[in-house]
Amino acid sequence: MVIKMALIFSRKIPLSYALGVFVPSAIQKTALIADHSGEFFSKRVFGEYQLEALQHFSSGSVSHPGRICWKGSSNVVLLRKLEIALREHQVDEAWVTFIDFKKLYGFPTGSMVNMLISRLSYSSDHHWLQKACDLVFLILKEKPGLLQFPVLTKLSISLARAQMPVPASMILRVMLERENMPPLTILWSVVSHMVKTEIGACLASNFLVQMCDCFLHLSAKGSVRAKVVKPDAMIFNLVLDACVKFKSSLKGQEIVELMSKAGVIADAHSVIIFSQIHEMNGQRDEIKKLKDHVDEVGAPFIAYYCQFYDSLLKLHFKFDDIDSAAQLLLDMHKFQESVPNKKLRMDQEKRLLVPIGSNNLKTGLKIQVMPELLQKDSILRVKHKQELVMFRSGKFLLCNRALAKLVNGYRRHGRTTDLSKLLLCMQQDFHVLGQPSFCSVVIDACIRLGWLEMAHDILDDMDAAGAPIGSTLHMALLTAYYCREMFKEAKALLRKMRKAGFVVNLSDENHEMVATACLSEAANNASSSSSKSDLIDFLVREMREEQKAIPSVVYELNSSIYYFCKAKMMEDALKTYKRMQHKKIQPTVQTFSYLIDGFSSLGMYRDITILWGDIKRNMGSKNLEVSRDLYEVLHLNFLRGGYFERAMEVIGYMKERNMYCDKWMYKDEFLKLHKNLYRSLKASEARTEAQSKRLEHVKAFRKWVGID
Repeated sequence: MVIKMALIFSRKIPLSYALGVFVPSAIQKTALIADHSGEFFSKRVFGEYQLEALQHFSSGSVSHPGRICWKGSSNVVLLRKLEIALREHQVDEAWVTFIDFKKLYGFPTGSMVNMLISRLSYSSDHHWLQKACDLVFLILKEKPGLLQFPVLTKLSISLARAQMPVPASMILRVMLERENMPPLTILWSVVSHMVKTEIGACLASNFLVQMCDCFLHLSAKGSVRAKVVKPDAMIFNLVLDACVKFKSSLKGQEIVELMSKAGVIADAHSVIIFSQIHEMNGQRDEIKKLKDHVDEVGAPFIAYYCQFYDSLLKLHFKFDDIDSAAQLLLDMHKFQESVPNKKLRMDQEKRLLVPIGSNNLKTGLKIQVMPELLQKDSILRVKHKQELVMFRSGKFLLCNRALAKLVNGYRRHGRTTDLSKLLLCMQQDFHVLGQPSFCSVVIDACIRLGWLEMAHDILDDMDAAGAPIGSTLHMALLTAYYCREMFKEAKALLRKMRKAGFVVNLSDENHEMVATACLSEAANNASSSSSKSDLIDFLVREMREEQKAIPSVVYELNSSIYYFCKAKMMEDALKTYKRMQHKKIQPTVQTFSYLIDGFSSLGMYRDITILWGDIKRNMGSKNLEVSRDLYEVLHLNFLRGGYFERAMEVIGYMKERNMYCDKWMYKDEFLKLHKNLYRSLKASEARTEAQSKRLEHVKAFRKWVGID
């Protein structure tokens, strides 16, 4: 035995291999114990190899590391080694030691495991953070009682800060399954980091949906745990703002409705983001319901709601409702002049109920709103993108883009006189010192674009209203007439100019002389402020975009479909949809989303499969570009209805378009509804061909989400 051991030692063959026992790397260098005769032997005590070893541990703060000597079993040695490595923040050494211990003895003590996860969480290295996440799921599988909740909280925020939204969402979902969540201030931080990327925003929104479902489930049972998992307005605002940022409007609509169901009060931030979500979905009626309350906010909040009015104004234009757009602009001037009285201010402190869907619905969702509530410790920084109206120096300012939409709209409908009246009103309400008047800017733009009749009509309207325009624009119009050889119109304008006292020396008989004089006069005035307006650029852009824009009738029909679906009047909704098809009006993503939502609310999943056929036909003809939101809704409904072939088909479309698939959410939905479906059935045992195919698709789905 002594000779055998000596040979092993001299050939440097690992003792662990020679003994036929697997011993990991951390204890492979176990010292052999020498007796008085100089022979090496190994003692076995209580079924373990007892060792005496001298192990060197170095610390970054010590130039000459000391020696640590201990006696005891390898279990104790490894635990001591792991403890020291963790205490000294030697992550690499701690991980190797942990792996060695795990292979021999299983998991160490709970405190040691949680300390290891905690140390890994402090790292900024994605490698170690992923290791920590993997370790958590290994523990959950083998010994879940070891995990401590604060460690999961720490890991989730570390993963989110490192822009690792997928594992961060997994840890959050683990906590949610245990019906426990981090303090709201920490959850704010986790979500705020997640929503910085599109995938993170997708995961954060899906997690919020699951969080609301959990809260509603616990509330229905009367569980005291419901309060622990209830989200607040800040979480909703962070996710909804991300939905706006990444154009996830359908998911945003779903979350707005969940906010209502969860009984969370919408603050000023919420209302503004709601308006942006409704704008993207073309839901003008929903914004108008909020407007009644926003109009009554105190003077300090008017500037804050500029974005709200901007979104509503855009929808008026999308609906081709020029009168409503004009009225909104005039109303906005009144808001800055009126200050609510004391009684009204007290009323604003109350919670207001705003219906979602239709005011006529007896039963429906209502969301609690406080338009003058702002969170003092808000971490949300909403980036406003006012494109039509701005608020500066206590006044609303009309942007040239909005003015271009108005001019083009009135021109398209042949309502120049109404435009003139509006320009006169806006001249007083929106005038900015040092800037040319709206009337002058519009007339100048019309002349330069060749809309001479429209320019002439506005000049006449201004004169009739007692607000005459100076000679510069008259001369510019006269020049344009002569350049286009419109001598009859030029002659009429000359008579008007003489009557007004402009250019009395020109003779209308000599057209060539008059034209030369007009061109000379126009050149002298080329540097005037009105000629420098960029309204022309916006008008040209507006006419180009108008050709590509969705027809206003689509928004009207979608609004009807939305109302019918919320009222569960699916026959009327389908009639409206078929009318769109009959008139060859192209449906939008919102059209299909509303119909799917209506069918889903009634459990009519087969009808959704029929609608899926229409969606694919529209996609095939390149008339429809389906969003990830719509694919997600389709997939979830196919799972709920048990249409696994359709579910896998949707997954295929998402893969082709490189869209992120939230497998956790799909897996969770499947396990809730079909946990044991075909779990033990073999293909050979299928009774029919249909069952055989369904079994194949179920197994394919289970494999895809990682159930099997």
